[in-house]
Amino acid sequence: MTLAAVAVIPTLLLAPPARADGSGPESLPPLRLRMAAEDSCATASTKTAGRSPWTHRALQLSRSWQLTRGAGVTVAVVDTGVGTKVPALADRVTSVGGAGEDCVGHGSFAAGLIAAAPTGPGTVTGVAPGARILAVRGTDRQGVPEAGLIARGIRTAVDEGAQVVYVGQVLDAADRELAAAVAHATEKDVLVVAPAAPDVAPKGADGRPDTRARAYWPARLPEVLSVVDHGPDGGRPKDAPAALSPDLSAPGGAVVGIGARGSGHFIGSGSSLAAAHVAGAAALLRAYHPDLSAAATARRLTEAAYPDHTPRLDVYAGLTALLAKDRAPAEKSPEPAVLPASAAEGPKSRALWIGGGALALVLVVGAAMVIVPLGKARGWRPAR
Repeated sequence: MTLAAVAVIPTLLLAPPARADGSGPESLPPLRLRMAAEDSCATASTKTAGRSPWTHRALQLSRSWQLTRGAGVTVAVVDTGVGTKVPALADRVTSVGGAGEDCVGHGSFAAGLIAAAPTGPGTVTGVAPGARILAVRGTDRQGVPEAGLIARGIRTAVDEGAQVVYVGQVLDAADRELAAAVAHATEKDVLVVAPAAPDVAPKGADGRPDTRARAYWPARLPEVLSVVDHGPDGGRPKDAPAALSPDLSAPGGAVVGIGARGSGHFIGSGSSLAAAHVAGAAALLRAYHPDLSAAATARRLTEAAYPDHTPRLDVYAGLTALLAKDRAPAEKSPEPAVLPASAAEGPKSRALWIGGGALALVLVVGAAMVIVPLGKARGWRPAR
């Protein structure tokens, strides 16, 4: 069973409006999540952001890039596909099974958040601009996810050598094939990252958005690192779907990114975009700490995160923090003093008898020294 969603993600300008070529405030076109059967594929955006997005500062990317840019790590994007000719991802995208075409644009946008490289002034850079992208389809051409497609996409990504798998879609029901695919990734030491909630709340029986927290898959599986979004003010929109026990929070409101073609930019919001940032952070960690397992990578991301109701992603801290398990053991406390065991009862009793006897002898001798002279003086006659 797949999750029904609206055709377009609304533009949520939670940050100052993006600028187009520095010519003044102007909104970027909104990112699409779905498309109707009669819709044509998304066209290239003619607008670009004129300044670095707020997400770069929030994630401390400039500091992290002094340590690593994610080279040598492959991140699989299981989504609507990834445009193979996008300039920001040039020569770093490998597609499987027709996933090199992205009619919707969501997969390309997410891939850009993970690994887009700078191409000139006014460009948007991903978290791990040195990483490679493996495009695997997890939806149909219109962007509707299917459990079987996502499950096969995860398996394919693992078998093709990806170290991190990003799933950009959510399902509203559990699926055995999907759970088995995630278990396969865990067995092969591959980290799976997924949004903890959809980007757009599903409609309830009354036709209104139902924002109640509920389980979504594959994020609900314990092996998956689940992510929810926050905006530049640290909060989420009032109508955002609630997430059920997410592992991490990451920038996902008013996010600027690339499209499936061209050099222009789009803007979007949602947990799927936050999860893309976490997947990029995981790529940096696995490049900088190649000895880390997938589970240890997830642990560093969550334990080094900024403490909050839901821990907030801190990329630089994840790379550099010395976690409790990694610290050198503390100096041992001095051993407690050990008292000698008590003497045996036999020797102790003998010592008491000998001491008592000696004392009695002394008393007898002392008494004799007093009594004998007195007796001699009286001629040993009894007293009258």
